[in-house]
Amino acid sequence: MKNILNKKRSNFIERSIFGTLSFLKDSIFADEYALKKGFLQSLDPRIKTITFLLFILQVLFTKSIFILVCLYALCLLLTYLSKINLGFFLKRTWIFIPLFSLFIAIPALFSIFTPGIALVTFEIASFEFIITRQGLSGASLFVARVITSVSFGVLLSIATRHFELLKVLRIFRIPQLFVMTLGMCYRYVFLFVETIENTYLAIKSRIGWKIHYRKGQHIVAWNIAYLWQRSYHFNEDVYNAMLSRGYRGEPVVLNDFKTKAIDWAWLFITIIISVSVVYLDHRIKI
Repeated sequence: MKNILNKKRSNFIERSIFGTLSFLKDSIFADEYALKKGFLQSLDPRIKTITFLLFILQVLFTKSIFILVCLYALCLLLTYLSKINLGFFLKRTWIFIPLFSLFIAIPALFSIFTPGIALVTFEIASFEFIITRQGLSGASLFVARVITSVSFGVLLSIATRHFELLKVLRIFRIPQLFVMTLGMCYRYVFLFVETIENTYLAIKSRIGWKIHYRKGQHIVAWNIAYLWQRSYHFNEDVYNAMLSRGYRGEPVVLNDFKTKAIDWAWLFITIIISVSVVYLDHRIKI
């Protein structure tokens, strides 16, 4: 019975490790969506980046939850038109940052932090807690802003190939060192993830399911040190490989960016939406 429990525990650890690594791979290396013939994929990366920055600025400055809901609906519509699986997209926009922002916003619900009109009153261990209307409104606005802005940012990264985004950053005069670091990190993460997988499989193949905790601590400590050392060498190897292929700090794209009629039409539509959002933001008090 004890062996069965240990095996189940090991299976849980294995599933957790490989599930996390698989999620990381899918999140970072989703170039197949950027290669599809969808709406966003057909746009010039420069125009696409500018329009998404406008949307994110609208999200950050609007004070209306109704407008945020409309912008989020627009983001989902663009996702659908770009032939990106909605389940794939939602998993990457509703996990981590939005959930973390939700925990941050919870204290703002209560009267001790946000005084106002009481909506709900309850007691826990003889302590009275009051949720105010102002607190609920502020917390909802904060969470809605985070979810919508993260959604636009993730959609831009999914619908655009990473080296095109790096080139756009350089066009917008982002420092070369920053862009080079992003490019190296993108290439290095895949090697790092594979190293973790191989290390875990190597440990499992040598020790099986059952091991004394002291020996386990020794193995884990040794592998952490080995992984750090190997990561350092990987970093050097990746950089040297990039240099051998002609990399000199600037992202290289075989085809130069070319604007088309659809790009200017999309930019015009985005400007109209932005102006409308600014106007409605001053009129709507929701």
